[in-house]
Amino acid sequence: MSVFQPGLLKGQVAFVTGGGSGIGLGIAKRFAEQGANVAILGRSAEKLAAAAAEIGRIHDGVLTVAADVRDYAAVEAALSRAVERFGRLDVLVNSAAGNFLAPAAGLSANGFRAVIDIDLNGTFNACRAAFSHLSVRGGSILSITATQAWVPTPLQCHAGAAKAGIAKLTQDLALEWGRSKVRVNALAPGPIAGTEGMRRLAPTDDTSRDQFASALPLGRWGTIDEIADAALFLVSPAAAFITGTTLVVDGGQALIGSARMLDLMQF
Repeated sequence: MSVFQPGLLKGQVAFVTGGGSGIGLGIAKRFAEQGANVAILGRSAEKLAAAAAEIGRIHDGVLTVAADVRDYAAVEAALSRAVERFGRLDVLVNSAAGNFLAPAAGLSANGFRAVIDIDLNGTFNACRAAFSHLSVRGGSILSITATQAWVPTPLQCHAGAAKAGIAKLTQDLALEWGRSKVRVNALAPGPIAGTEGMRRLAPTDDTSRDQFASALPLGRWGTIDEIADAALFLVSPAAAFITGTTLVVDGGQALIGSARMLDLMQF
């Protein structure tokens, strides 16, 4: 349950890429709790249907669109569908992402390109397609990035490059689009329990996972609810004078760097 009073986004429309699972779904649900109509985009129609059922138990204004963020025309059409359905667009959340562990010396060019295409190019595609709708009355863009953007991280050169691009894109779009009353920010989660990212990236055995969590300054994994609340803050009126910023919500992980991960991983 959110720590915010309900109704912050009443009457607004949010479009969430990667909204079929994990952090994207958590954000979509939180926005629905706050009164927003929500459109979610993802590649799996089955996942989207299950996500819509969860959101629908909170708020009946939900639309699903199966599309790939790497396909600009498909993203543009999906956003148009959302505006046709709900009459407006107020918030875009870029949560679609792809990642895996790979040493740089063994990473294929195709593997590197795939992550850049989904994370960075997909984020630009959604931002570019959403701008004409958001600039009608002003709005907010929030991109989910990661601390790999500036913290050197083993087995993550592809993700780090993509997320660093998102951080720079966030600043440049905030600068260009501020006069159109479009705020552009990013959110960098740390290790968040119950996400596909942690299933792919965290140590697999329980002892190592516990050791990794205990090494964080706050001594635990984060939760999807905590990320959803941070996202809600950044798109809410409480953040009306914030743009071009990346908010780090990582339990202090970026403060200690990647040394602990190096100790726990074999590569």
